[in-house]
Amino acid sequence: MAAGVKDITVRFPGGKRVDAHYDGRTVQTDQSVKNGGEGSAPEPFDLFFVSMATCVGIYVLEFCTARDLETEGLGVRLNSAFDPGQKRFPNISIDITLPRGFPEKYHKAIWRTANLCTVKKHVLTPPEFAITLDGAPAPE
Repeated sequence: MAAGVKDITVRFPGGKRVDAHYDGRTVQTDQSVKNGGEGSAPEPFDLFFVSMATCVGIYVLEFCTARDLETEGLGVRLNSAFDPGQKRFPNISIDITLPRGFPEKYHKAIWRTANLCTVKKHVLTPPEFAITLDGAPAPE
């Protein structure tokens, strides 16, 4: 597969479980018990938030390791609340916990680095989507 190409195949192993297979790996999802599943894995939309938080996480981790800065105590916390009126999560808050003694001179730089998160960039400038049926364009 060419570098940068994402090719993911989805399979349905039973119940409300949906598994994504790519690059020799499997990401399992399930619906919560409340939504008719077994709650055996995260729900698909939860992975959106997980991908954003871990994306910010790898950026700030790389920032610190590239400068030989302490990473013990480094953390990322994402918080968002569902708005039933909008039927969506209108705000996402990401808080970075810096290690004790983190140099003040790097505060602005690590904040800028966290904002480079690729997942966040895709949300702010969304890609175009095309859904086909058996490879054919959408029915009219």
